[in-house]
Amino acid sequence: MAPCDIMDEFGEMDISVENGFHLDKDIVGEHFADYDSVLVLSHFKGHAMGGFGGALKNISIGIASTHGKTNIHTAGLTTESAELFNNLPPQDHFLESMADACKAVISYKGAENMLYINVANRLSVDCDSHPAEPEMADLGIFASVDPVAVDQACYDAVVNSPDPGKKALIERMDSRHGIHTVEATAQHGLGNREYEIVSMDEL
Repeated sequence: MAPCDIMDEFGEMDISVENGFHLDKDIVGEHFADYDSVLVLSHFKGHAMGGFGGALKNISIGIASTHGKTNIHTAGLTTESAELFNNLPPQDHFLESMADACKAVISYKGAENMLYINVANRLSVDCDSHPAEPEMADLGIFASVDPVAVDQACYDAVVNSPDPGKKALIERMDSRHGIHTVEATAQHGLGNREYEIVSMDEL
């Protein structure tokens, strides 16, 4: 079996956000400092709060410690999870705070040391804890060194799919303005929303 590292098992650390929309720091597990590079493997699917989850959600919410997750969800208003639901910000502020956390993580680790793979299969409208059954077919696996491009490509693949079962997932993504995380992260200069799909079958 492969070893498992709970990065905030023994403590956490602050990493700075330069010129963030709402956050001046991200809070991550202290073990994050132990890694020279990061492969971000994400299950692309819908999400009740973020609209959808992919690479950007995983490098923000996924890498954050418990206090860090609360900090992002409340756009910096509190780090105490017991106070989360008393401090929920406007939706776009939450999404922009995810972009802020992405900026902190990528700046700390170095963009050249990160790679992103999104698995766009079993495309439920929900996160993976108690997901509804998917209503559309699998789309495949997307990989990039650009987290903005890979999430944009997955979003576009859902929207442009001929599968009529996509309706529920599109409603989930758009009702939460999920694409705004991609927009805000691109504003931070962390990637490009324009991309080219290169099929492995063509290589």
